[in-house]
Amino acid sequence: MQDRGKFRQTPPDPAQDSPLSAAVNQRDRNVLTMVRDAVERRDVRLAFQPVVQSALPGAPAFYEGLIRILDETGRIIPAREFMDRVETMELGRILDCLALEMGLNALKRDPTLRLAINMSARSIAYPRWTRILRKGLSEDRTVAERLILEITESSAMLVPDTVAVFMADLQSEGISFALDDFGAGFTSFRYLRDFYFDILKIDGQFIRGVADSPDNQVLTQAMLSLARHFDMFAVAESVETARDAAWLTGIGMDCLQGYYFGAPSMTPPWKLPTPAQRA
Repeated sequence: MQDRGKFRQTPPDPAQDSPLSAAVNQRDRNVLTMVRDAVERRDVRLAFQPVVQSALPGAPAFYEGLIRILDETGRIIPAREFMDRVETMELGRILDCLALEMGLNALKRDPTLRLAINMSARSIAYPRWTRILRKGLSEDRTVAERLILEITESSAMLVPDTVAVFMADLQSEGISFALDDFGAGFTSFRYLRDFYFDILKIDGQFIRGVADSPDNQVLTQAMLSLARHFDMFAVAESVETARDAAWLTGIGMDCLQGYYFGAPSMTPPWKLPTPAQRA
């Protein structure tokens, strides 16, 4: 007897065929097309956000360089609209290359600048990214000690052994590493011990409103304790109010980053007025 089961078709998922699902998919495709077009036009910039020492909030300890993609009208395409989608695509590797290239140029332009640039662990084996890094390091010997590479917790966990070897090689040349968005993923503490990150950045979900959240206070203090134990500088992300900044300073957080201290700006730090000029 013929097996009729093999001719049966799986019933379609109504959610996948819904007008809303179709609209979302079309929007995602449109955004990715805009990003690809912007990359081809080189409509890509770095925005600089200050990271300040809690004890000296008036002077940035370093800046984070955040990539910004501009559409044809010059408006910024929000990173949340495409960053997760491009993570597994070559487009994501190209964006990492552009961010690194612009960051290295900024470091060469201003010898006083210390700058953190985001990267994916997937870019470690991308030849173009490596060539850009090597070229930048060879052109200015001071760049390595002023460059910080930020790798998100979720990205580092993809290939932890590869990340550990990569970090050890570049740390020997003076480059620092930051573990970004700590607490947002599922870190294995064994890998946290083995990585030897220089900086631990605590995810903003624990920081926003922390002065009034006993639960987040406990979690933030625990993560700060981990940073202390593993000899890492701790940075609180998404600091948006004076109350949160004061509480974080009170527990001994090393550095603070967020809109309370400055929004990301496409004006390079060397073009900003100095404290004396502002006075």
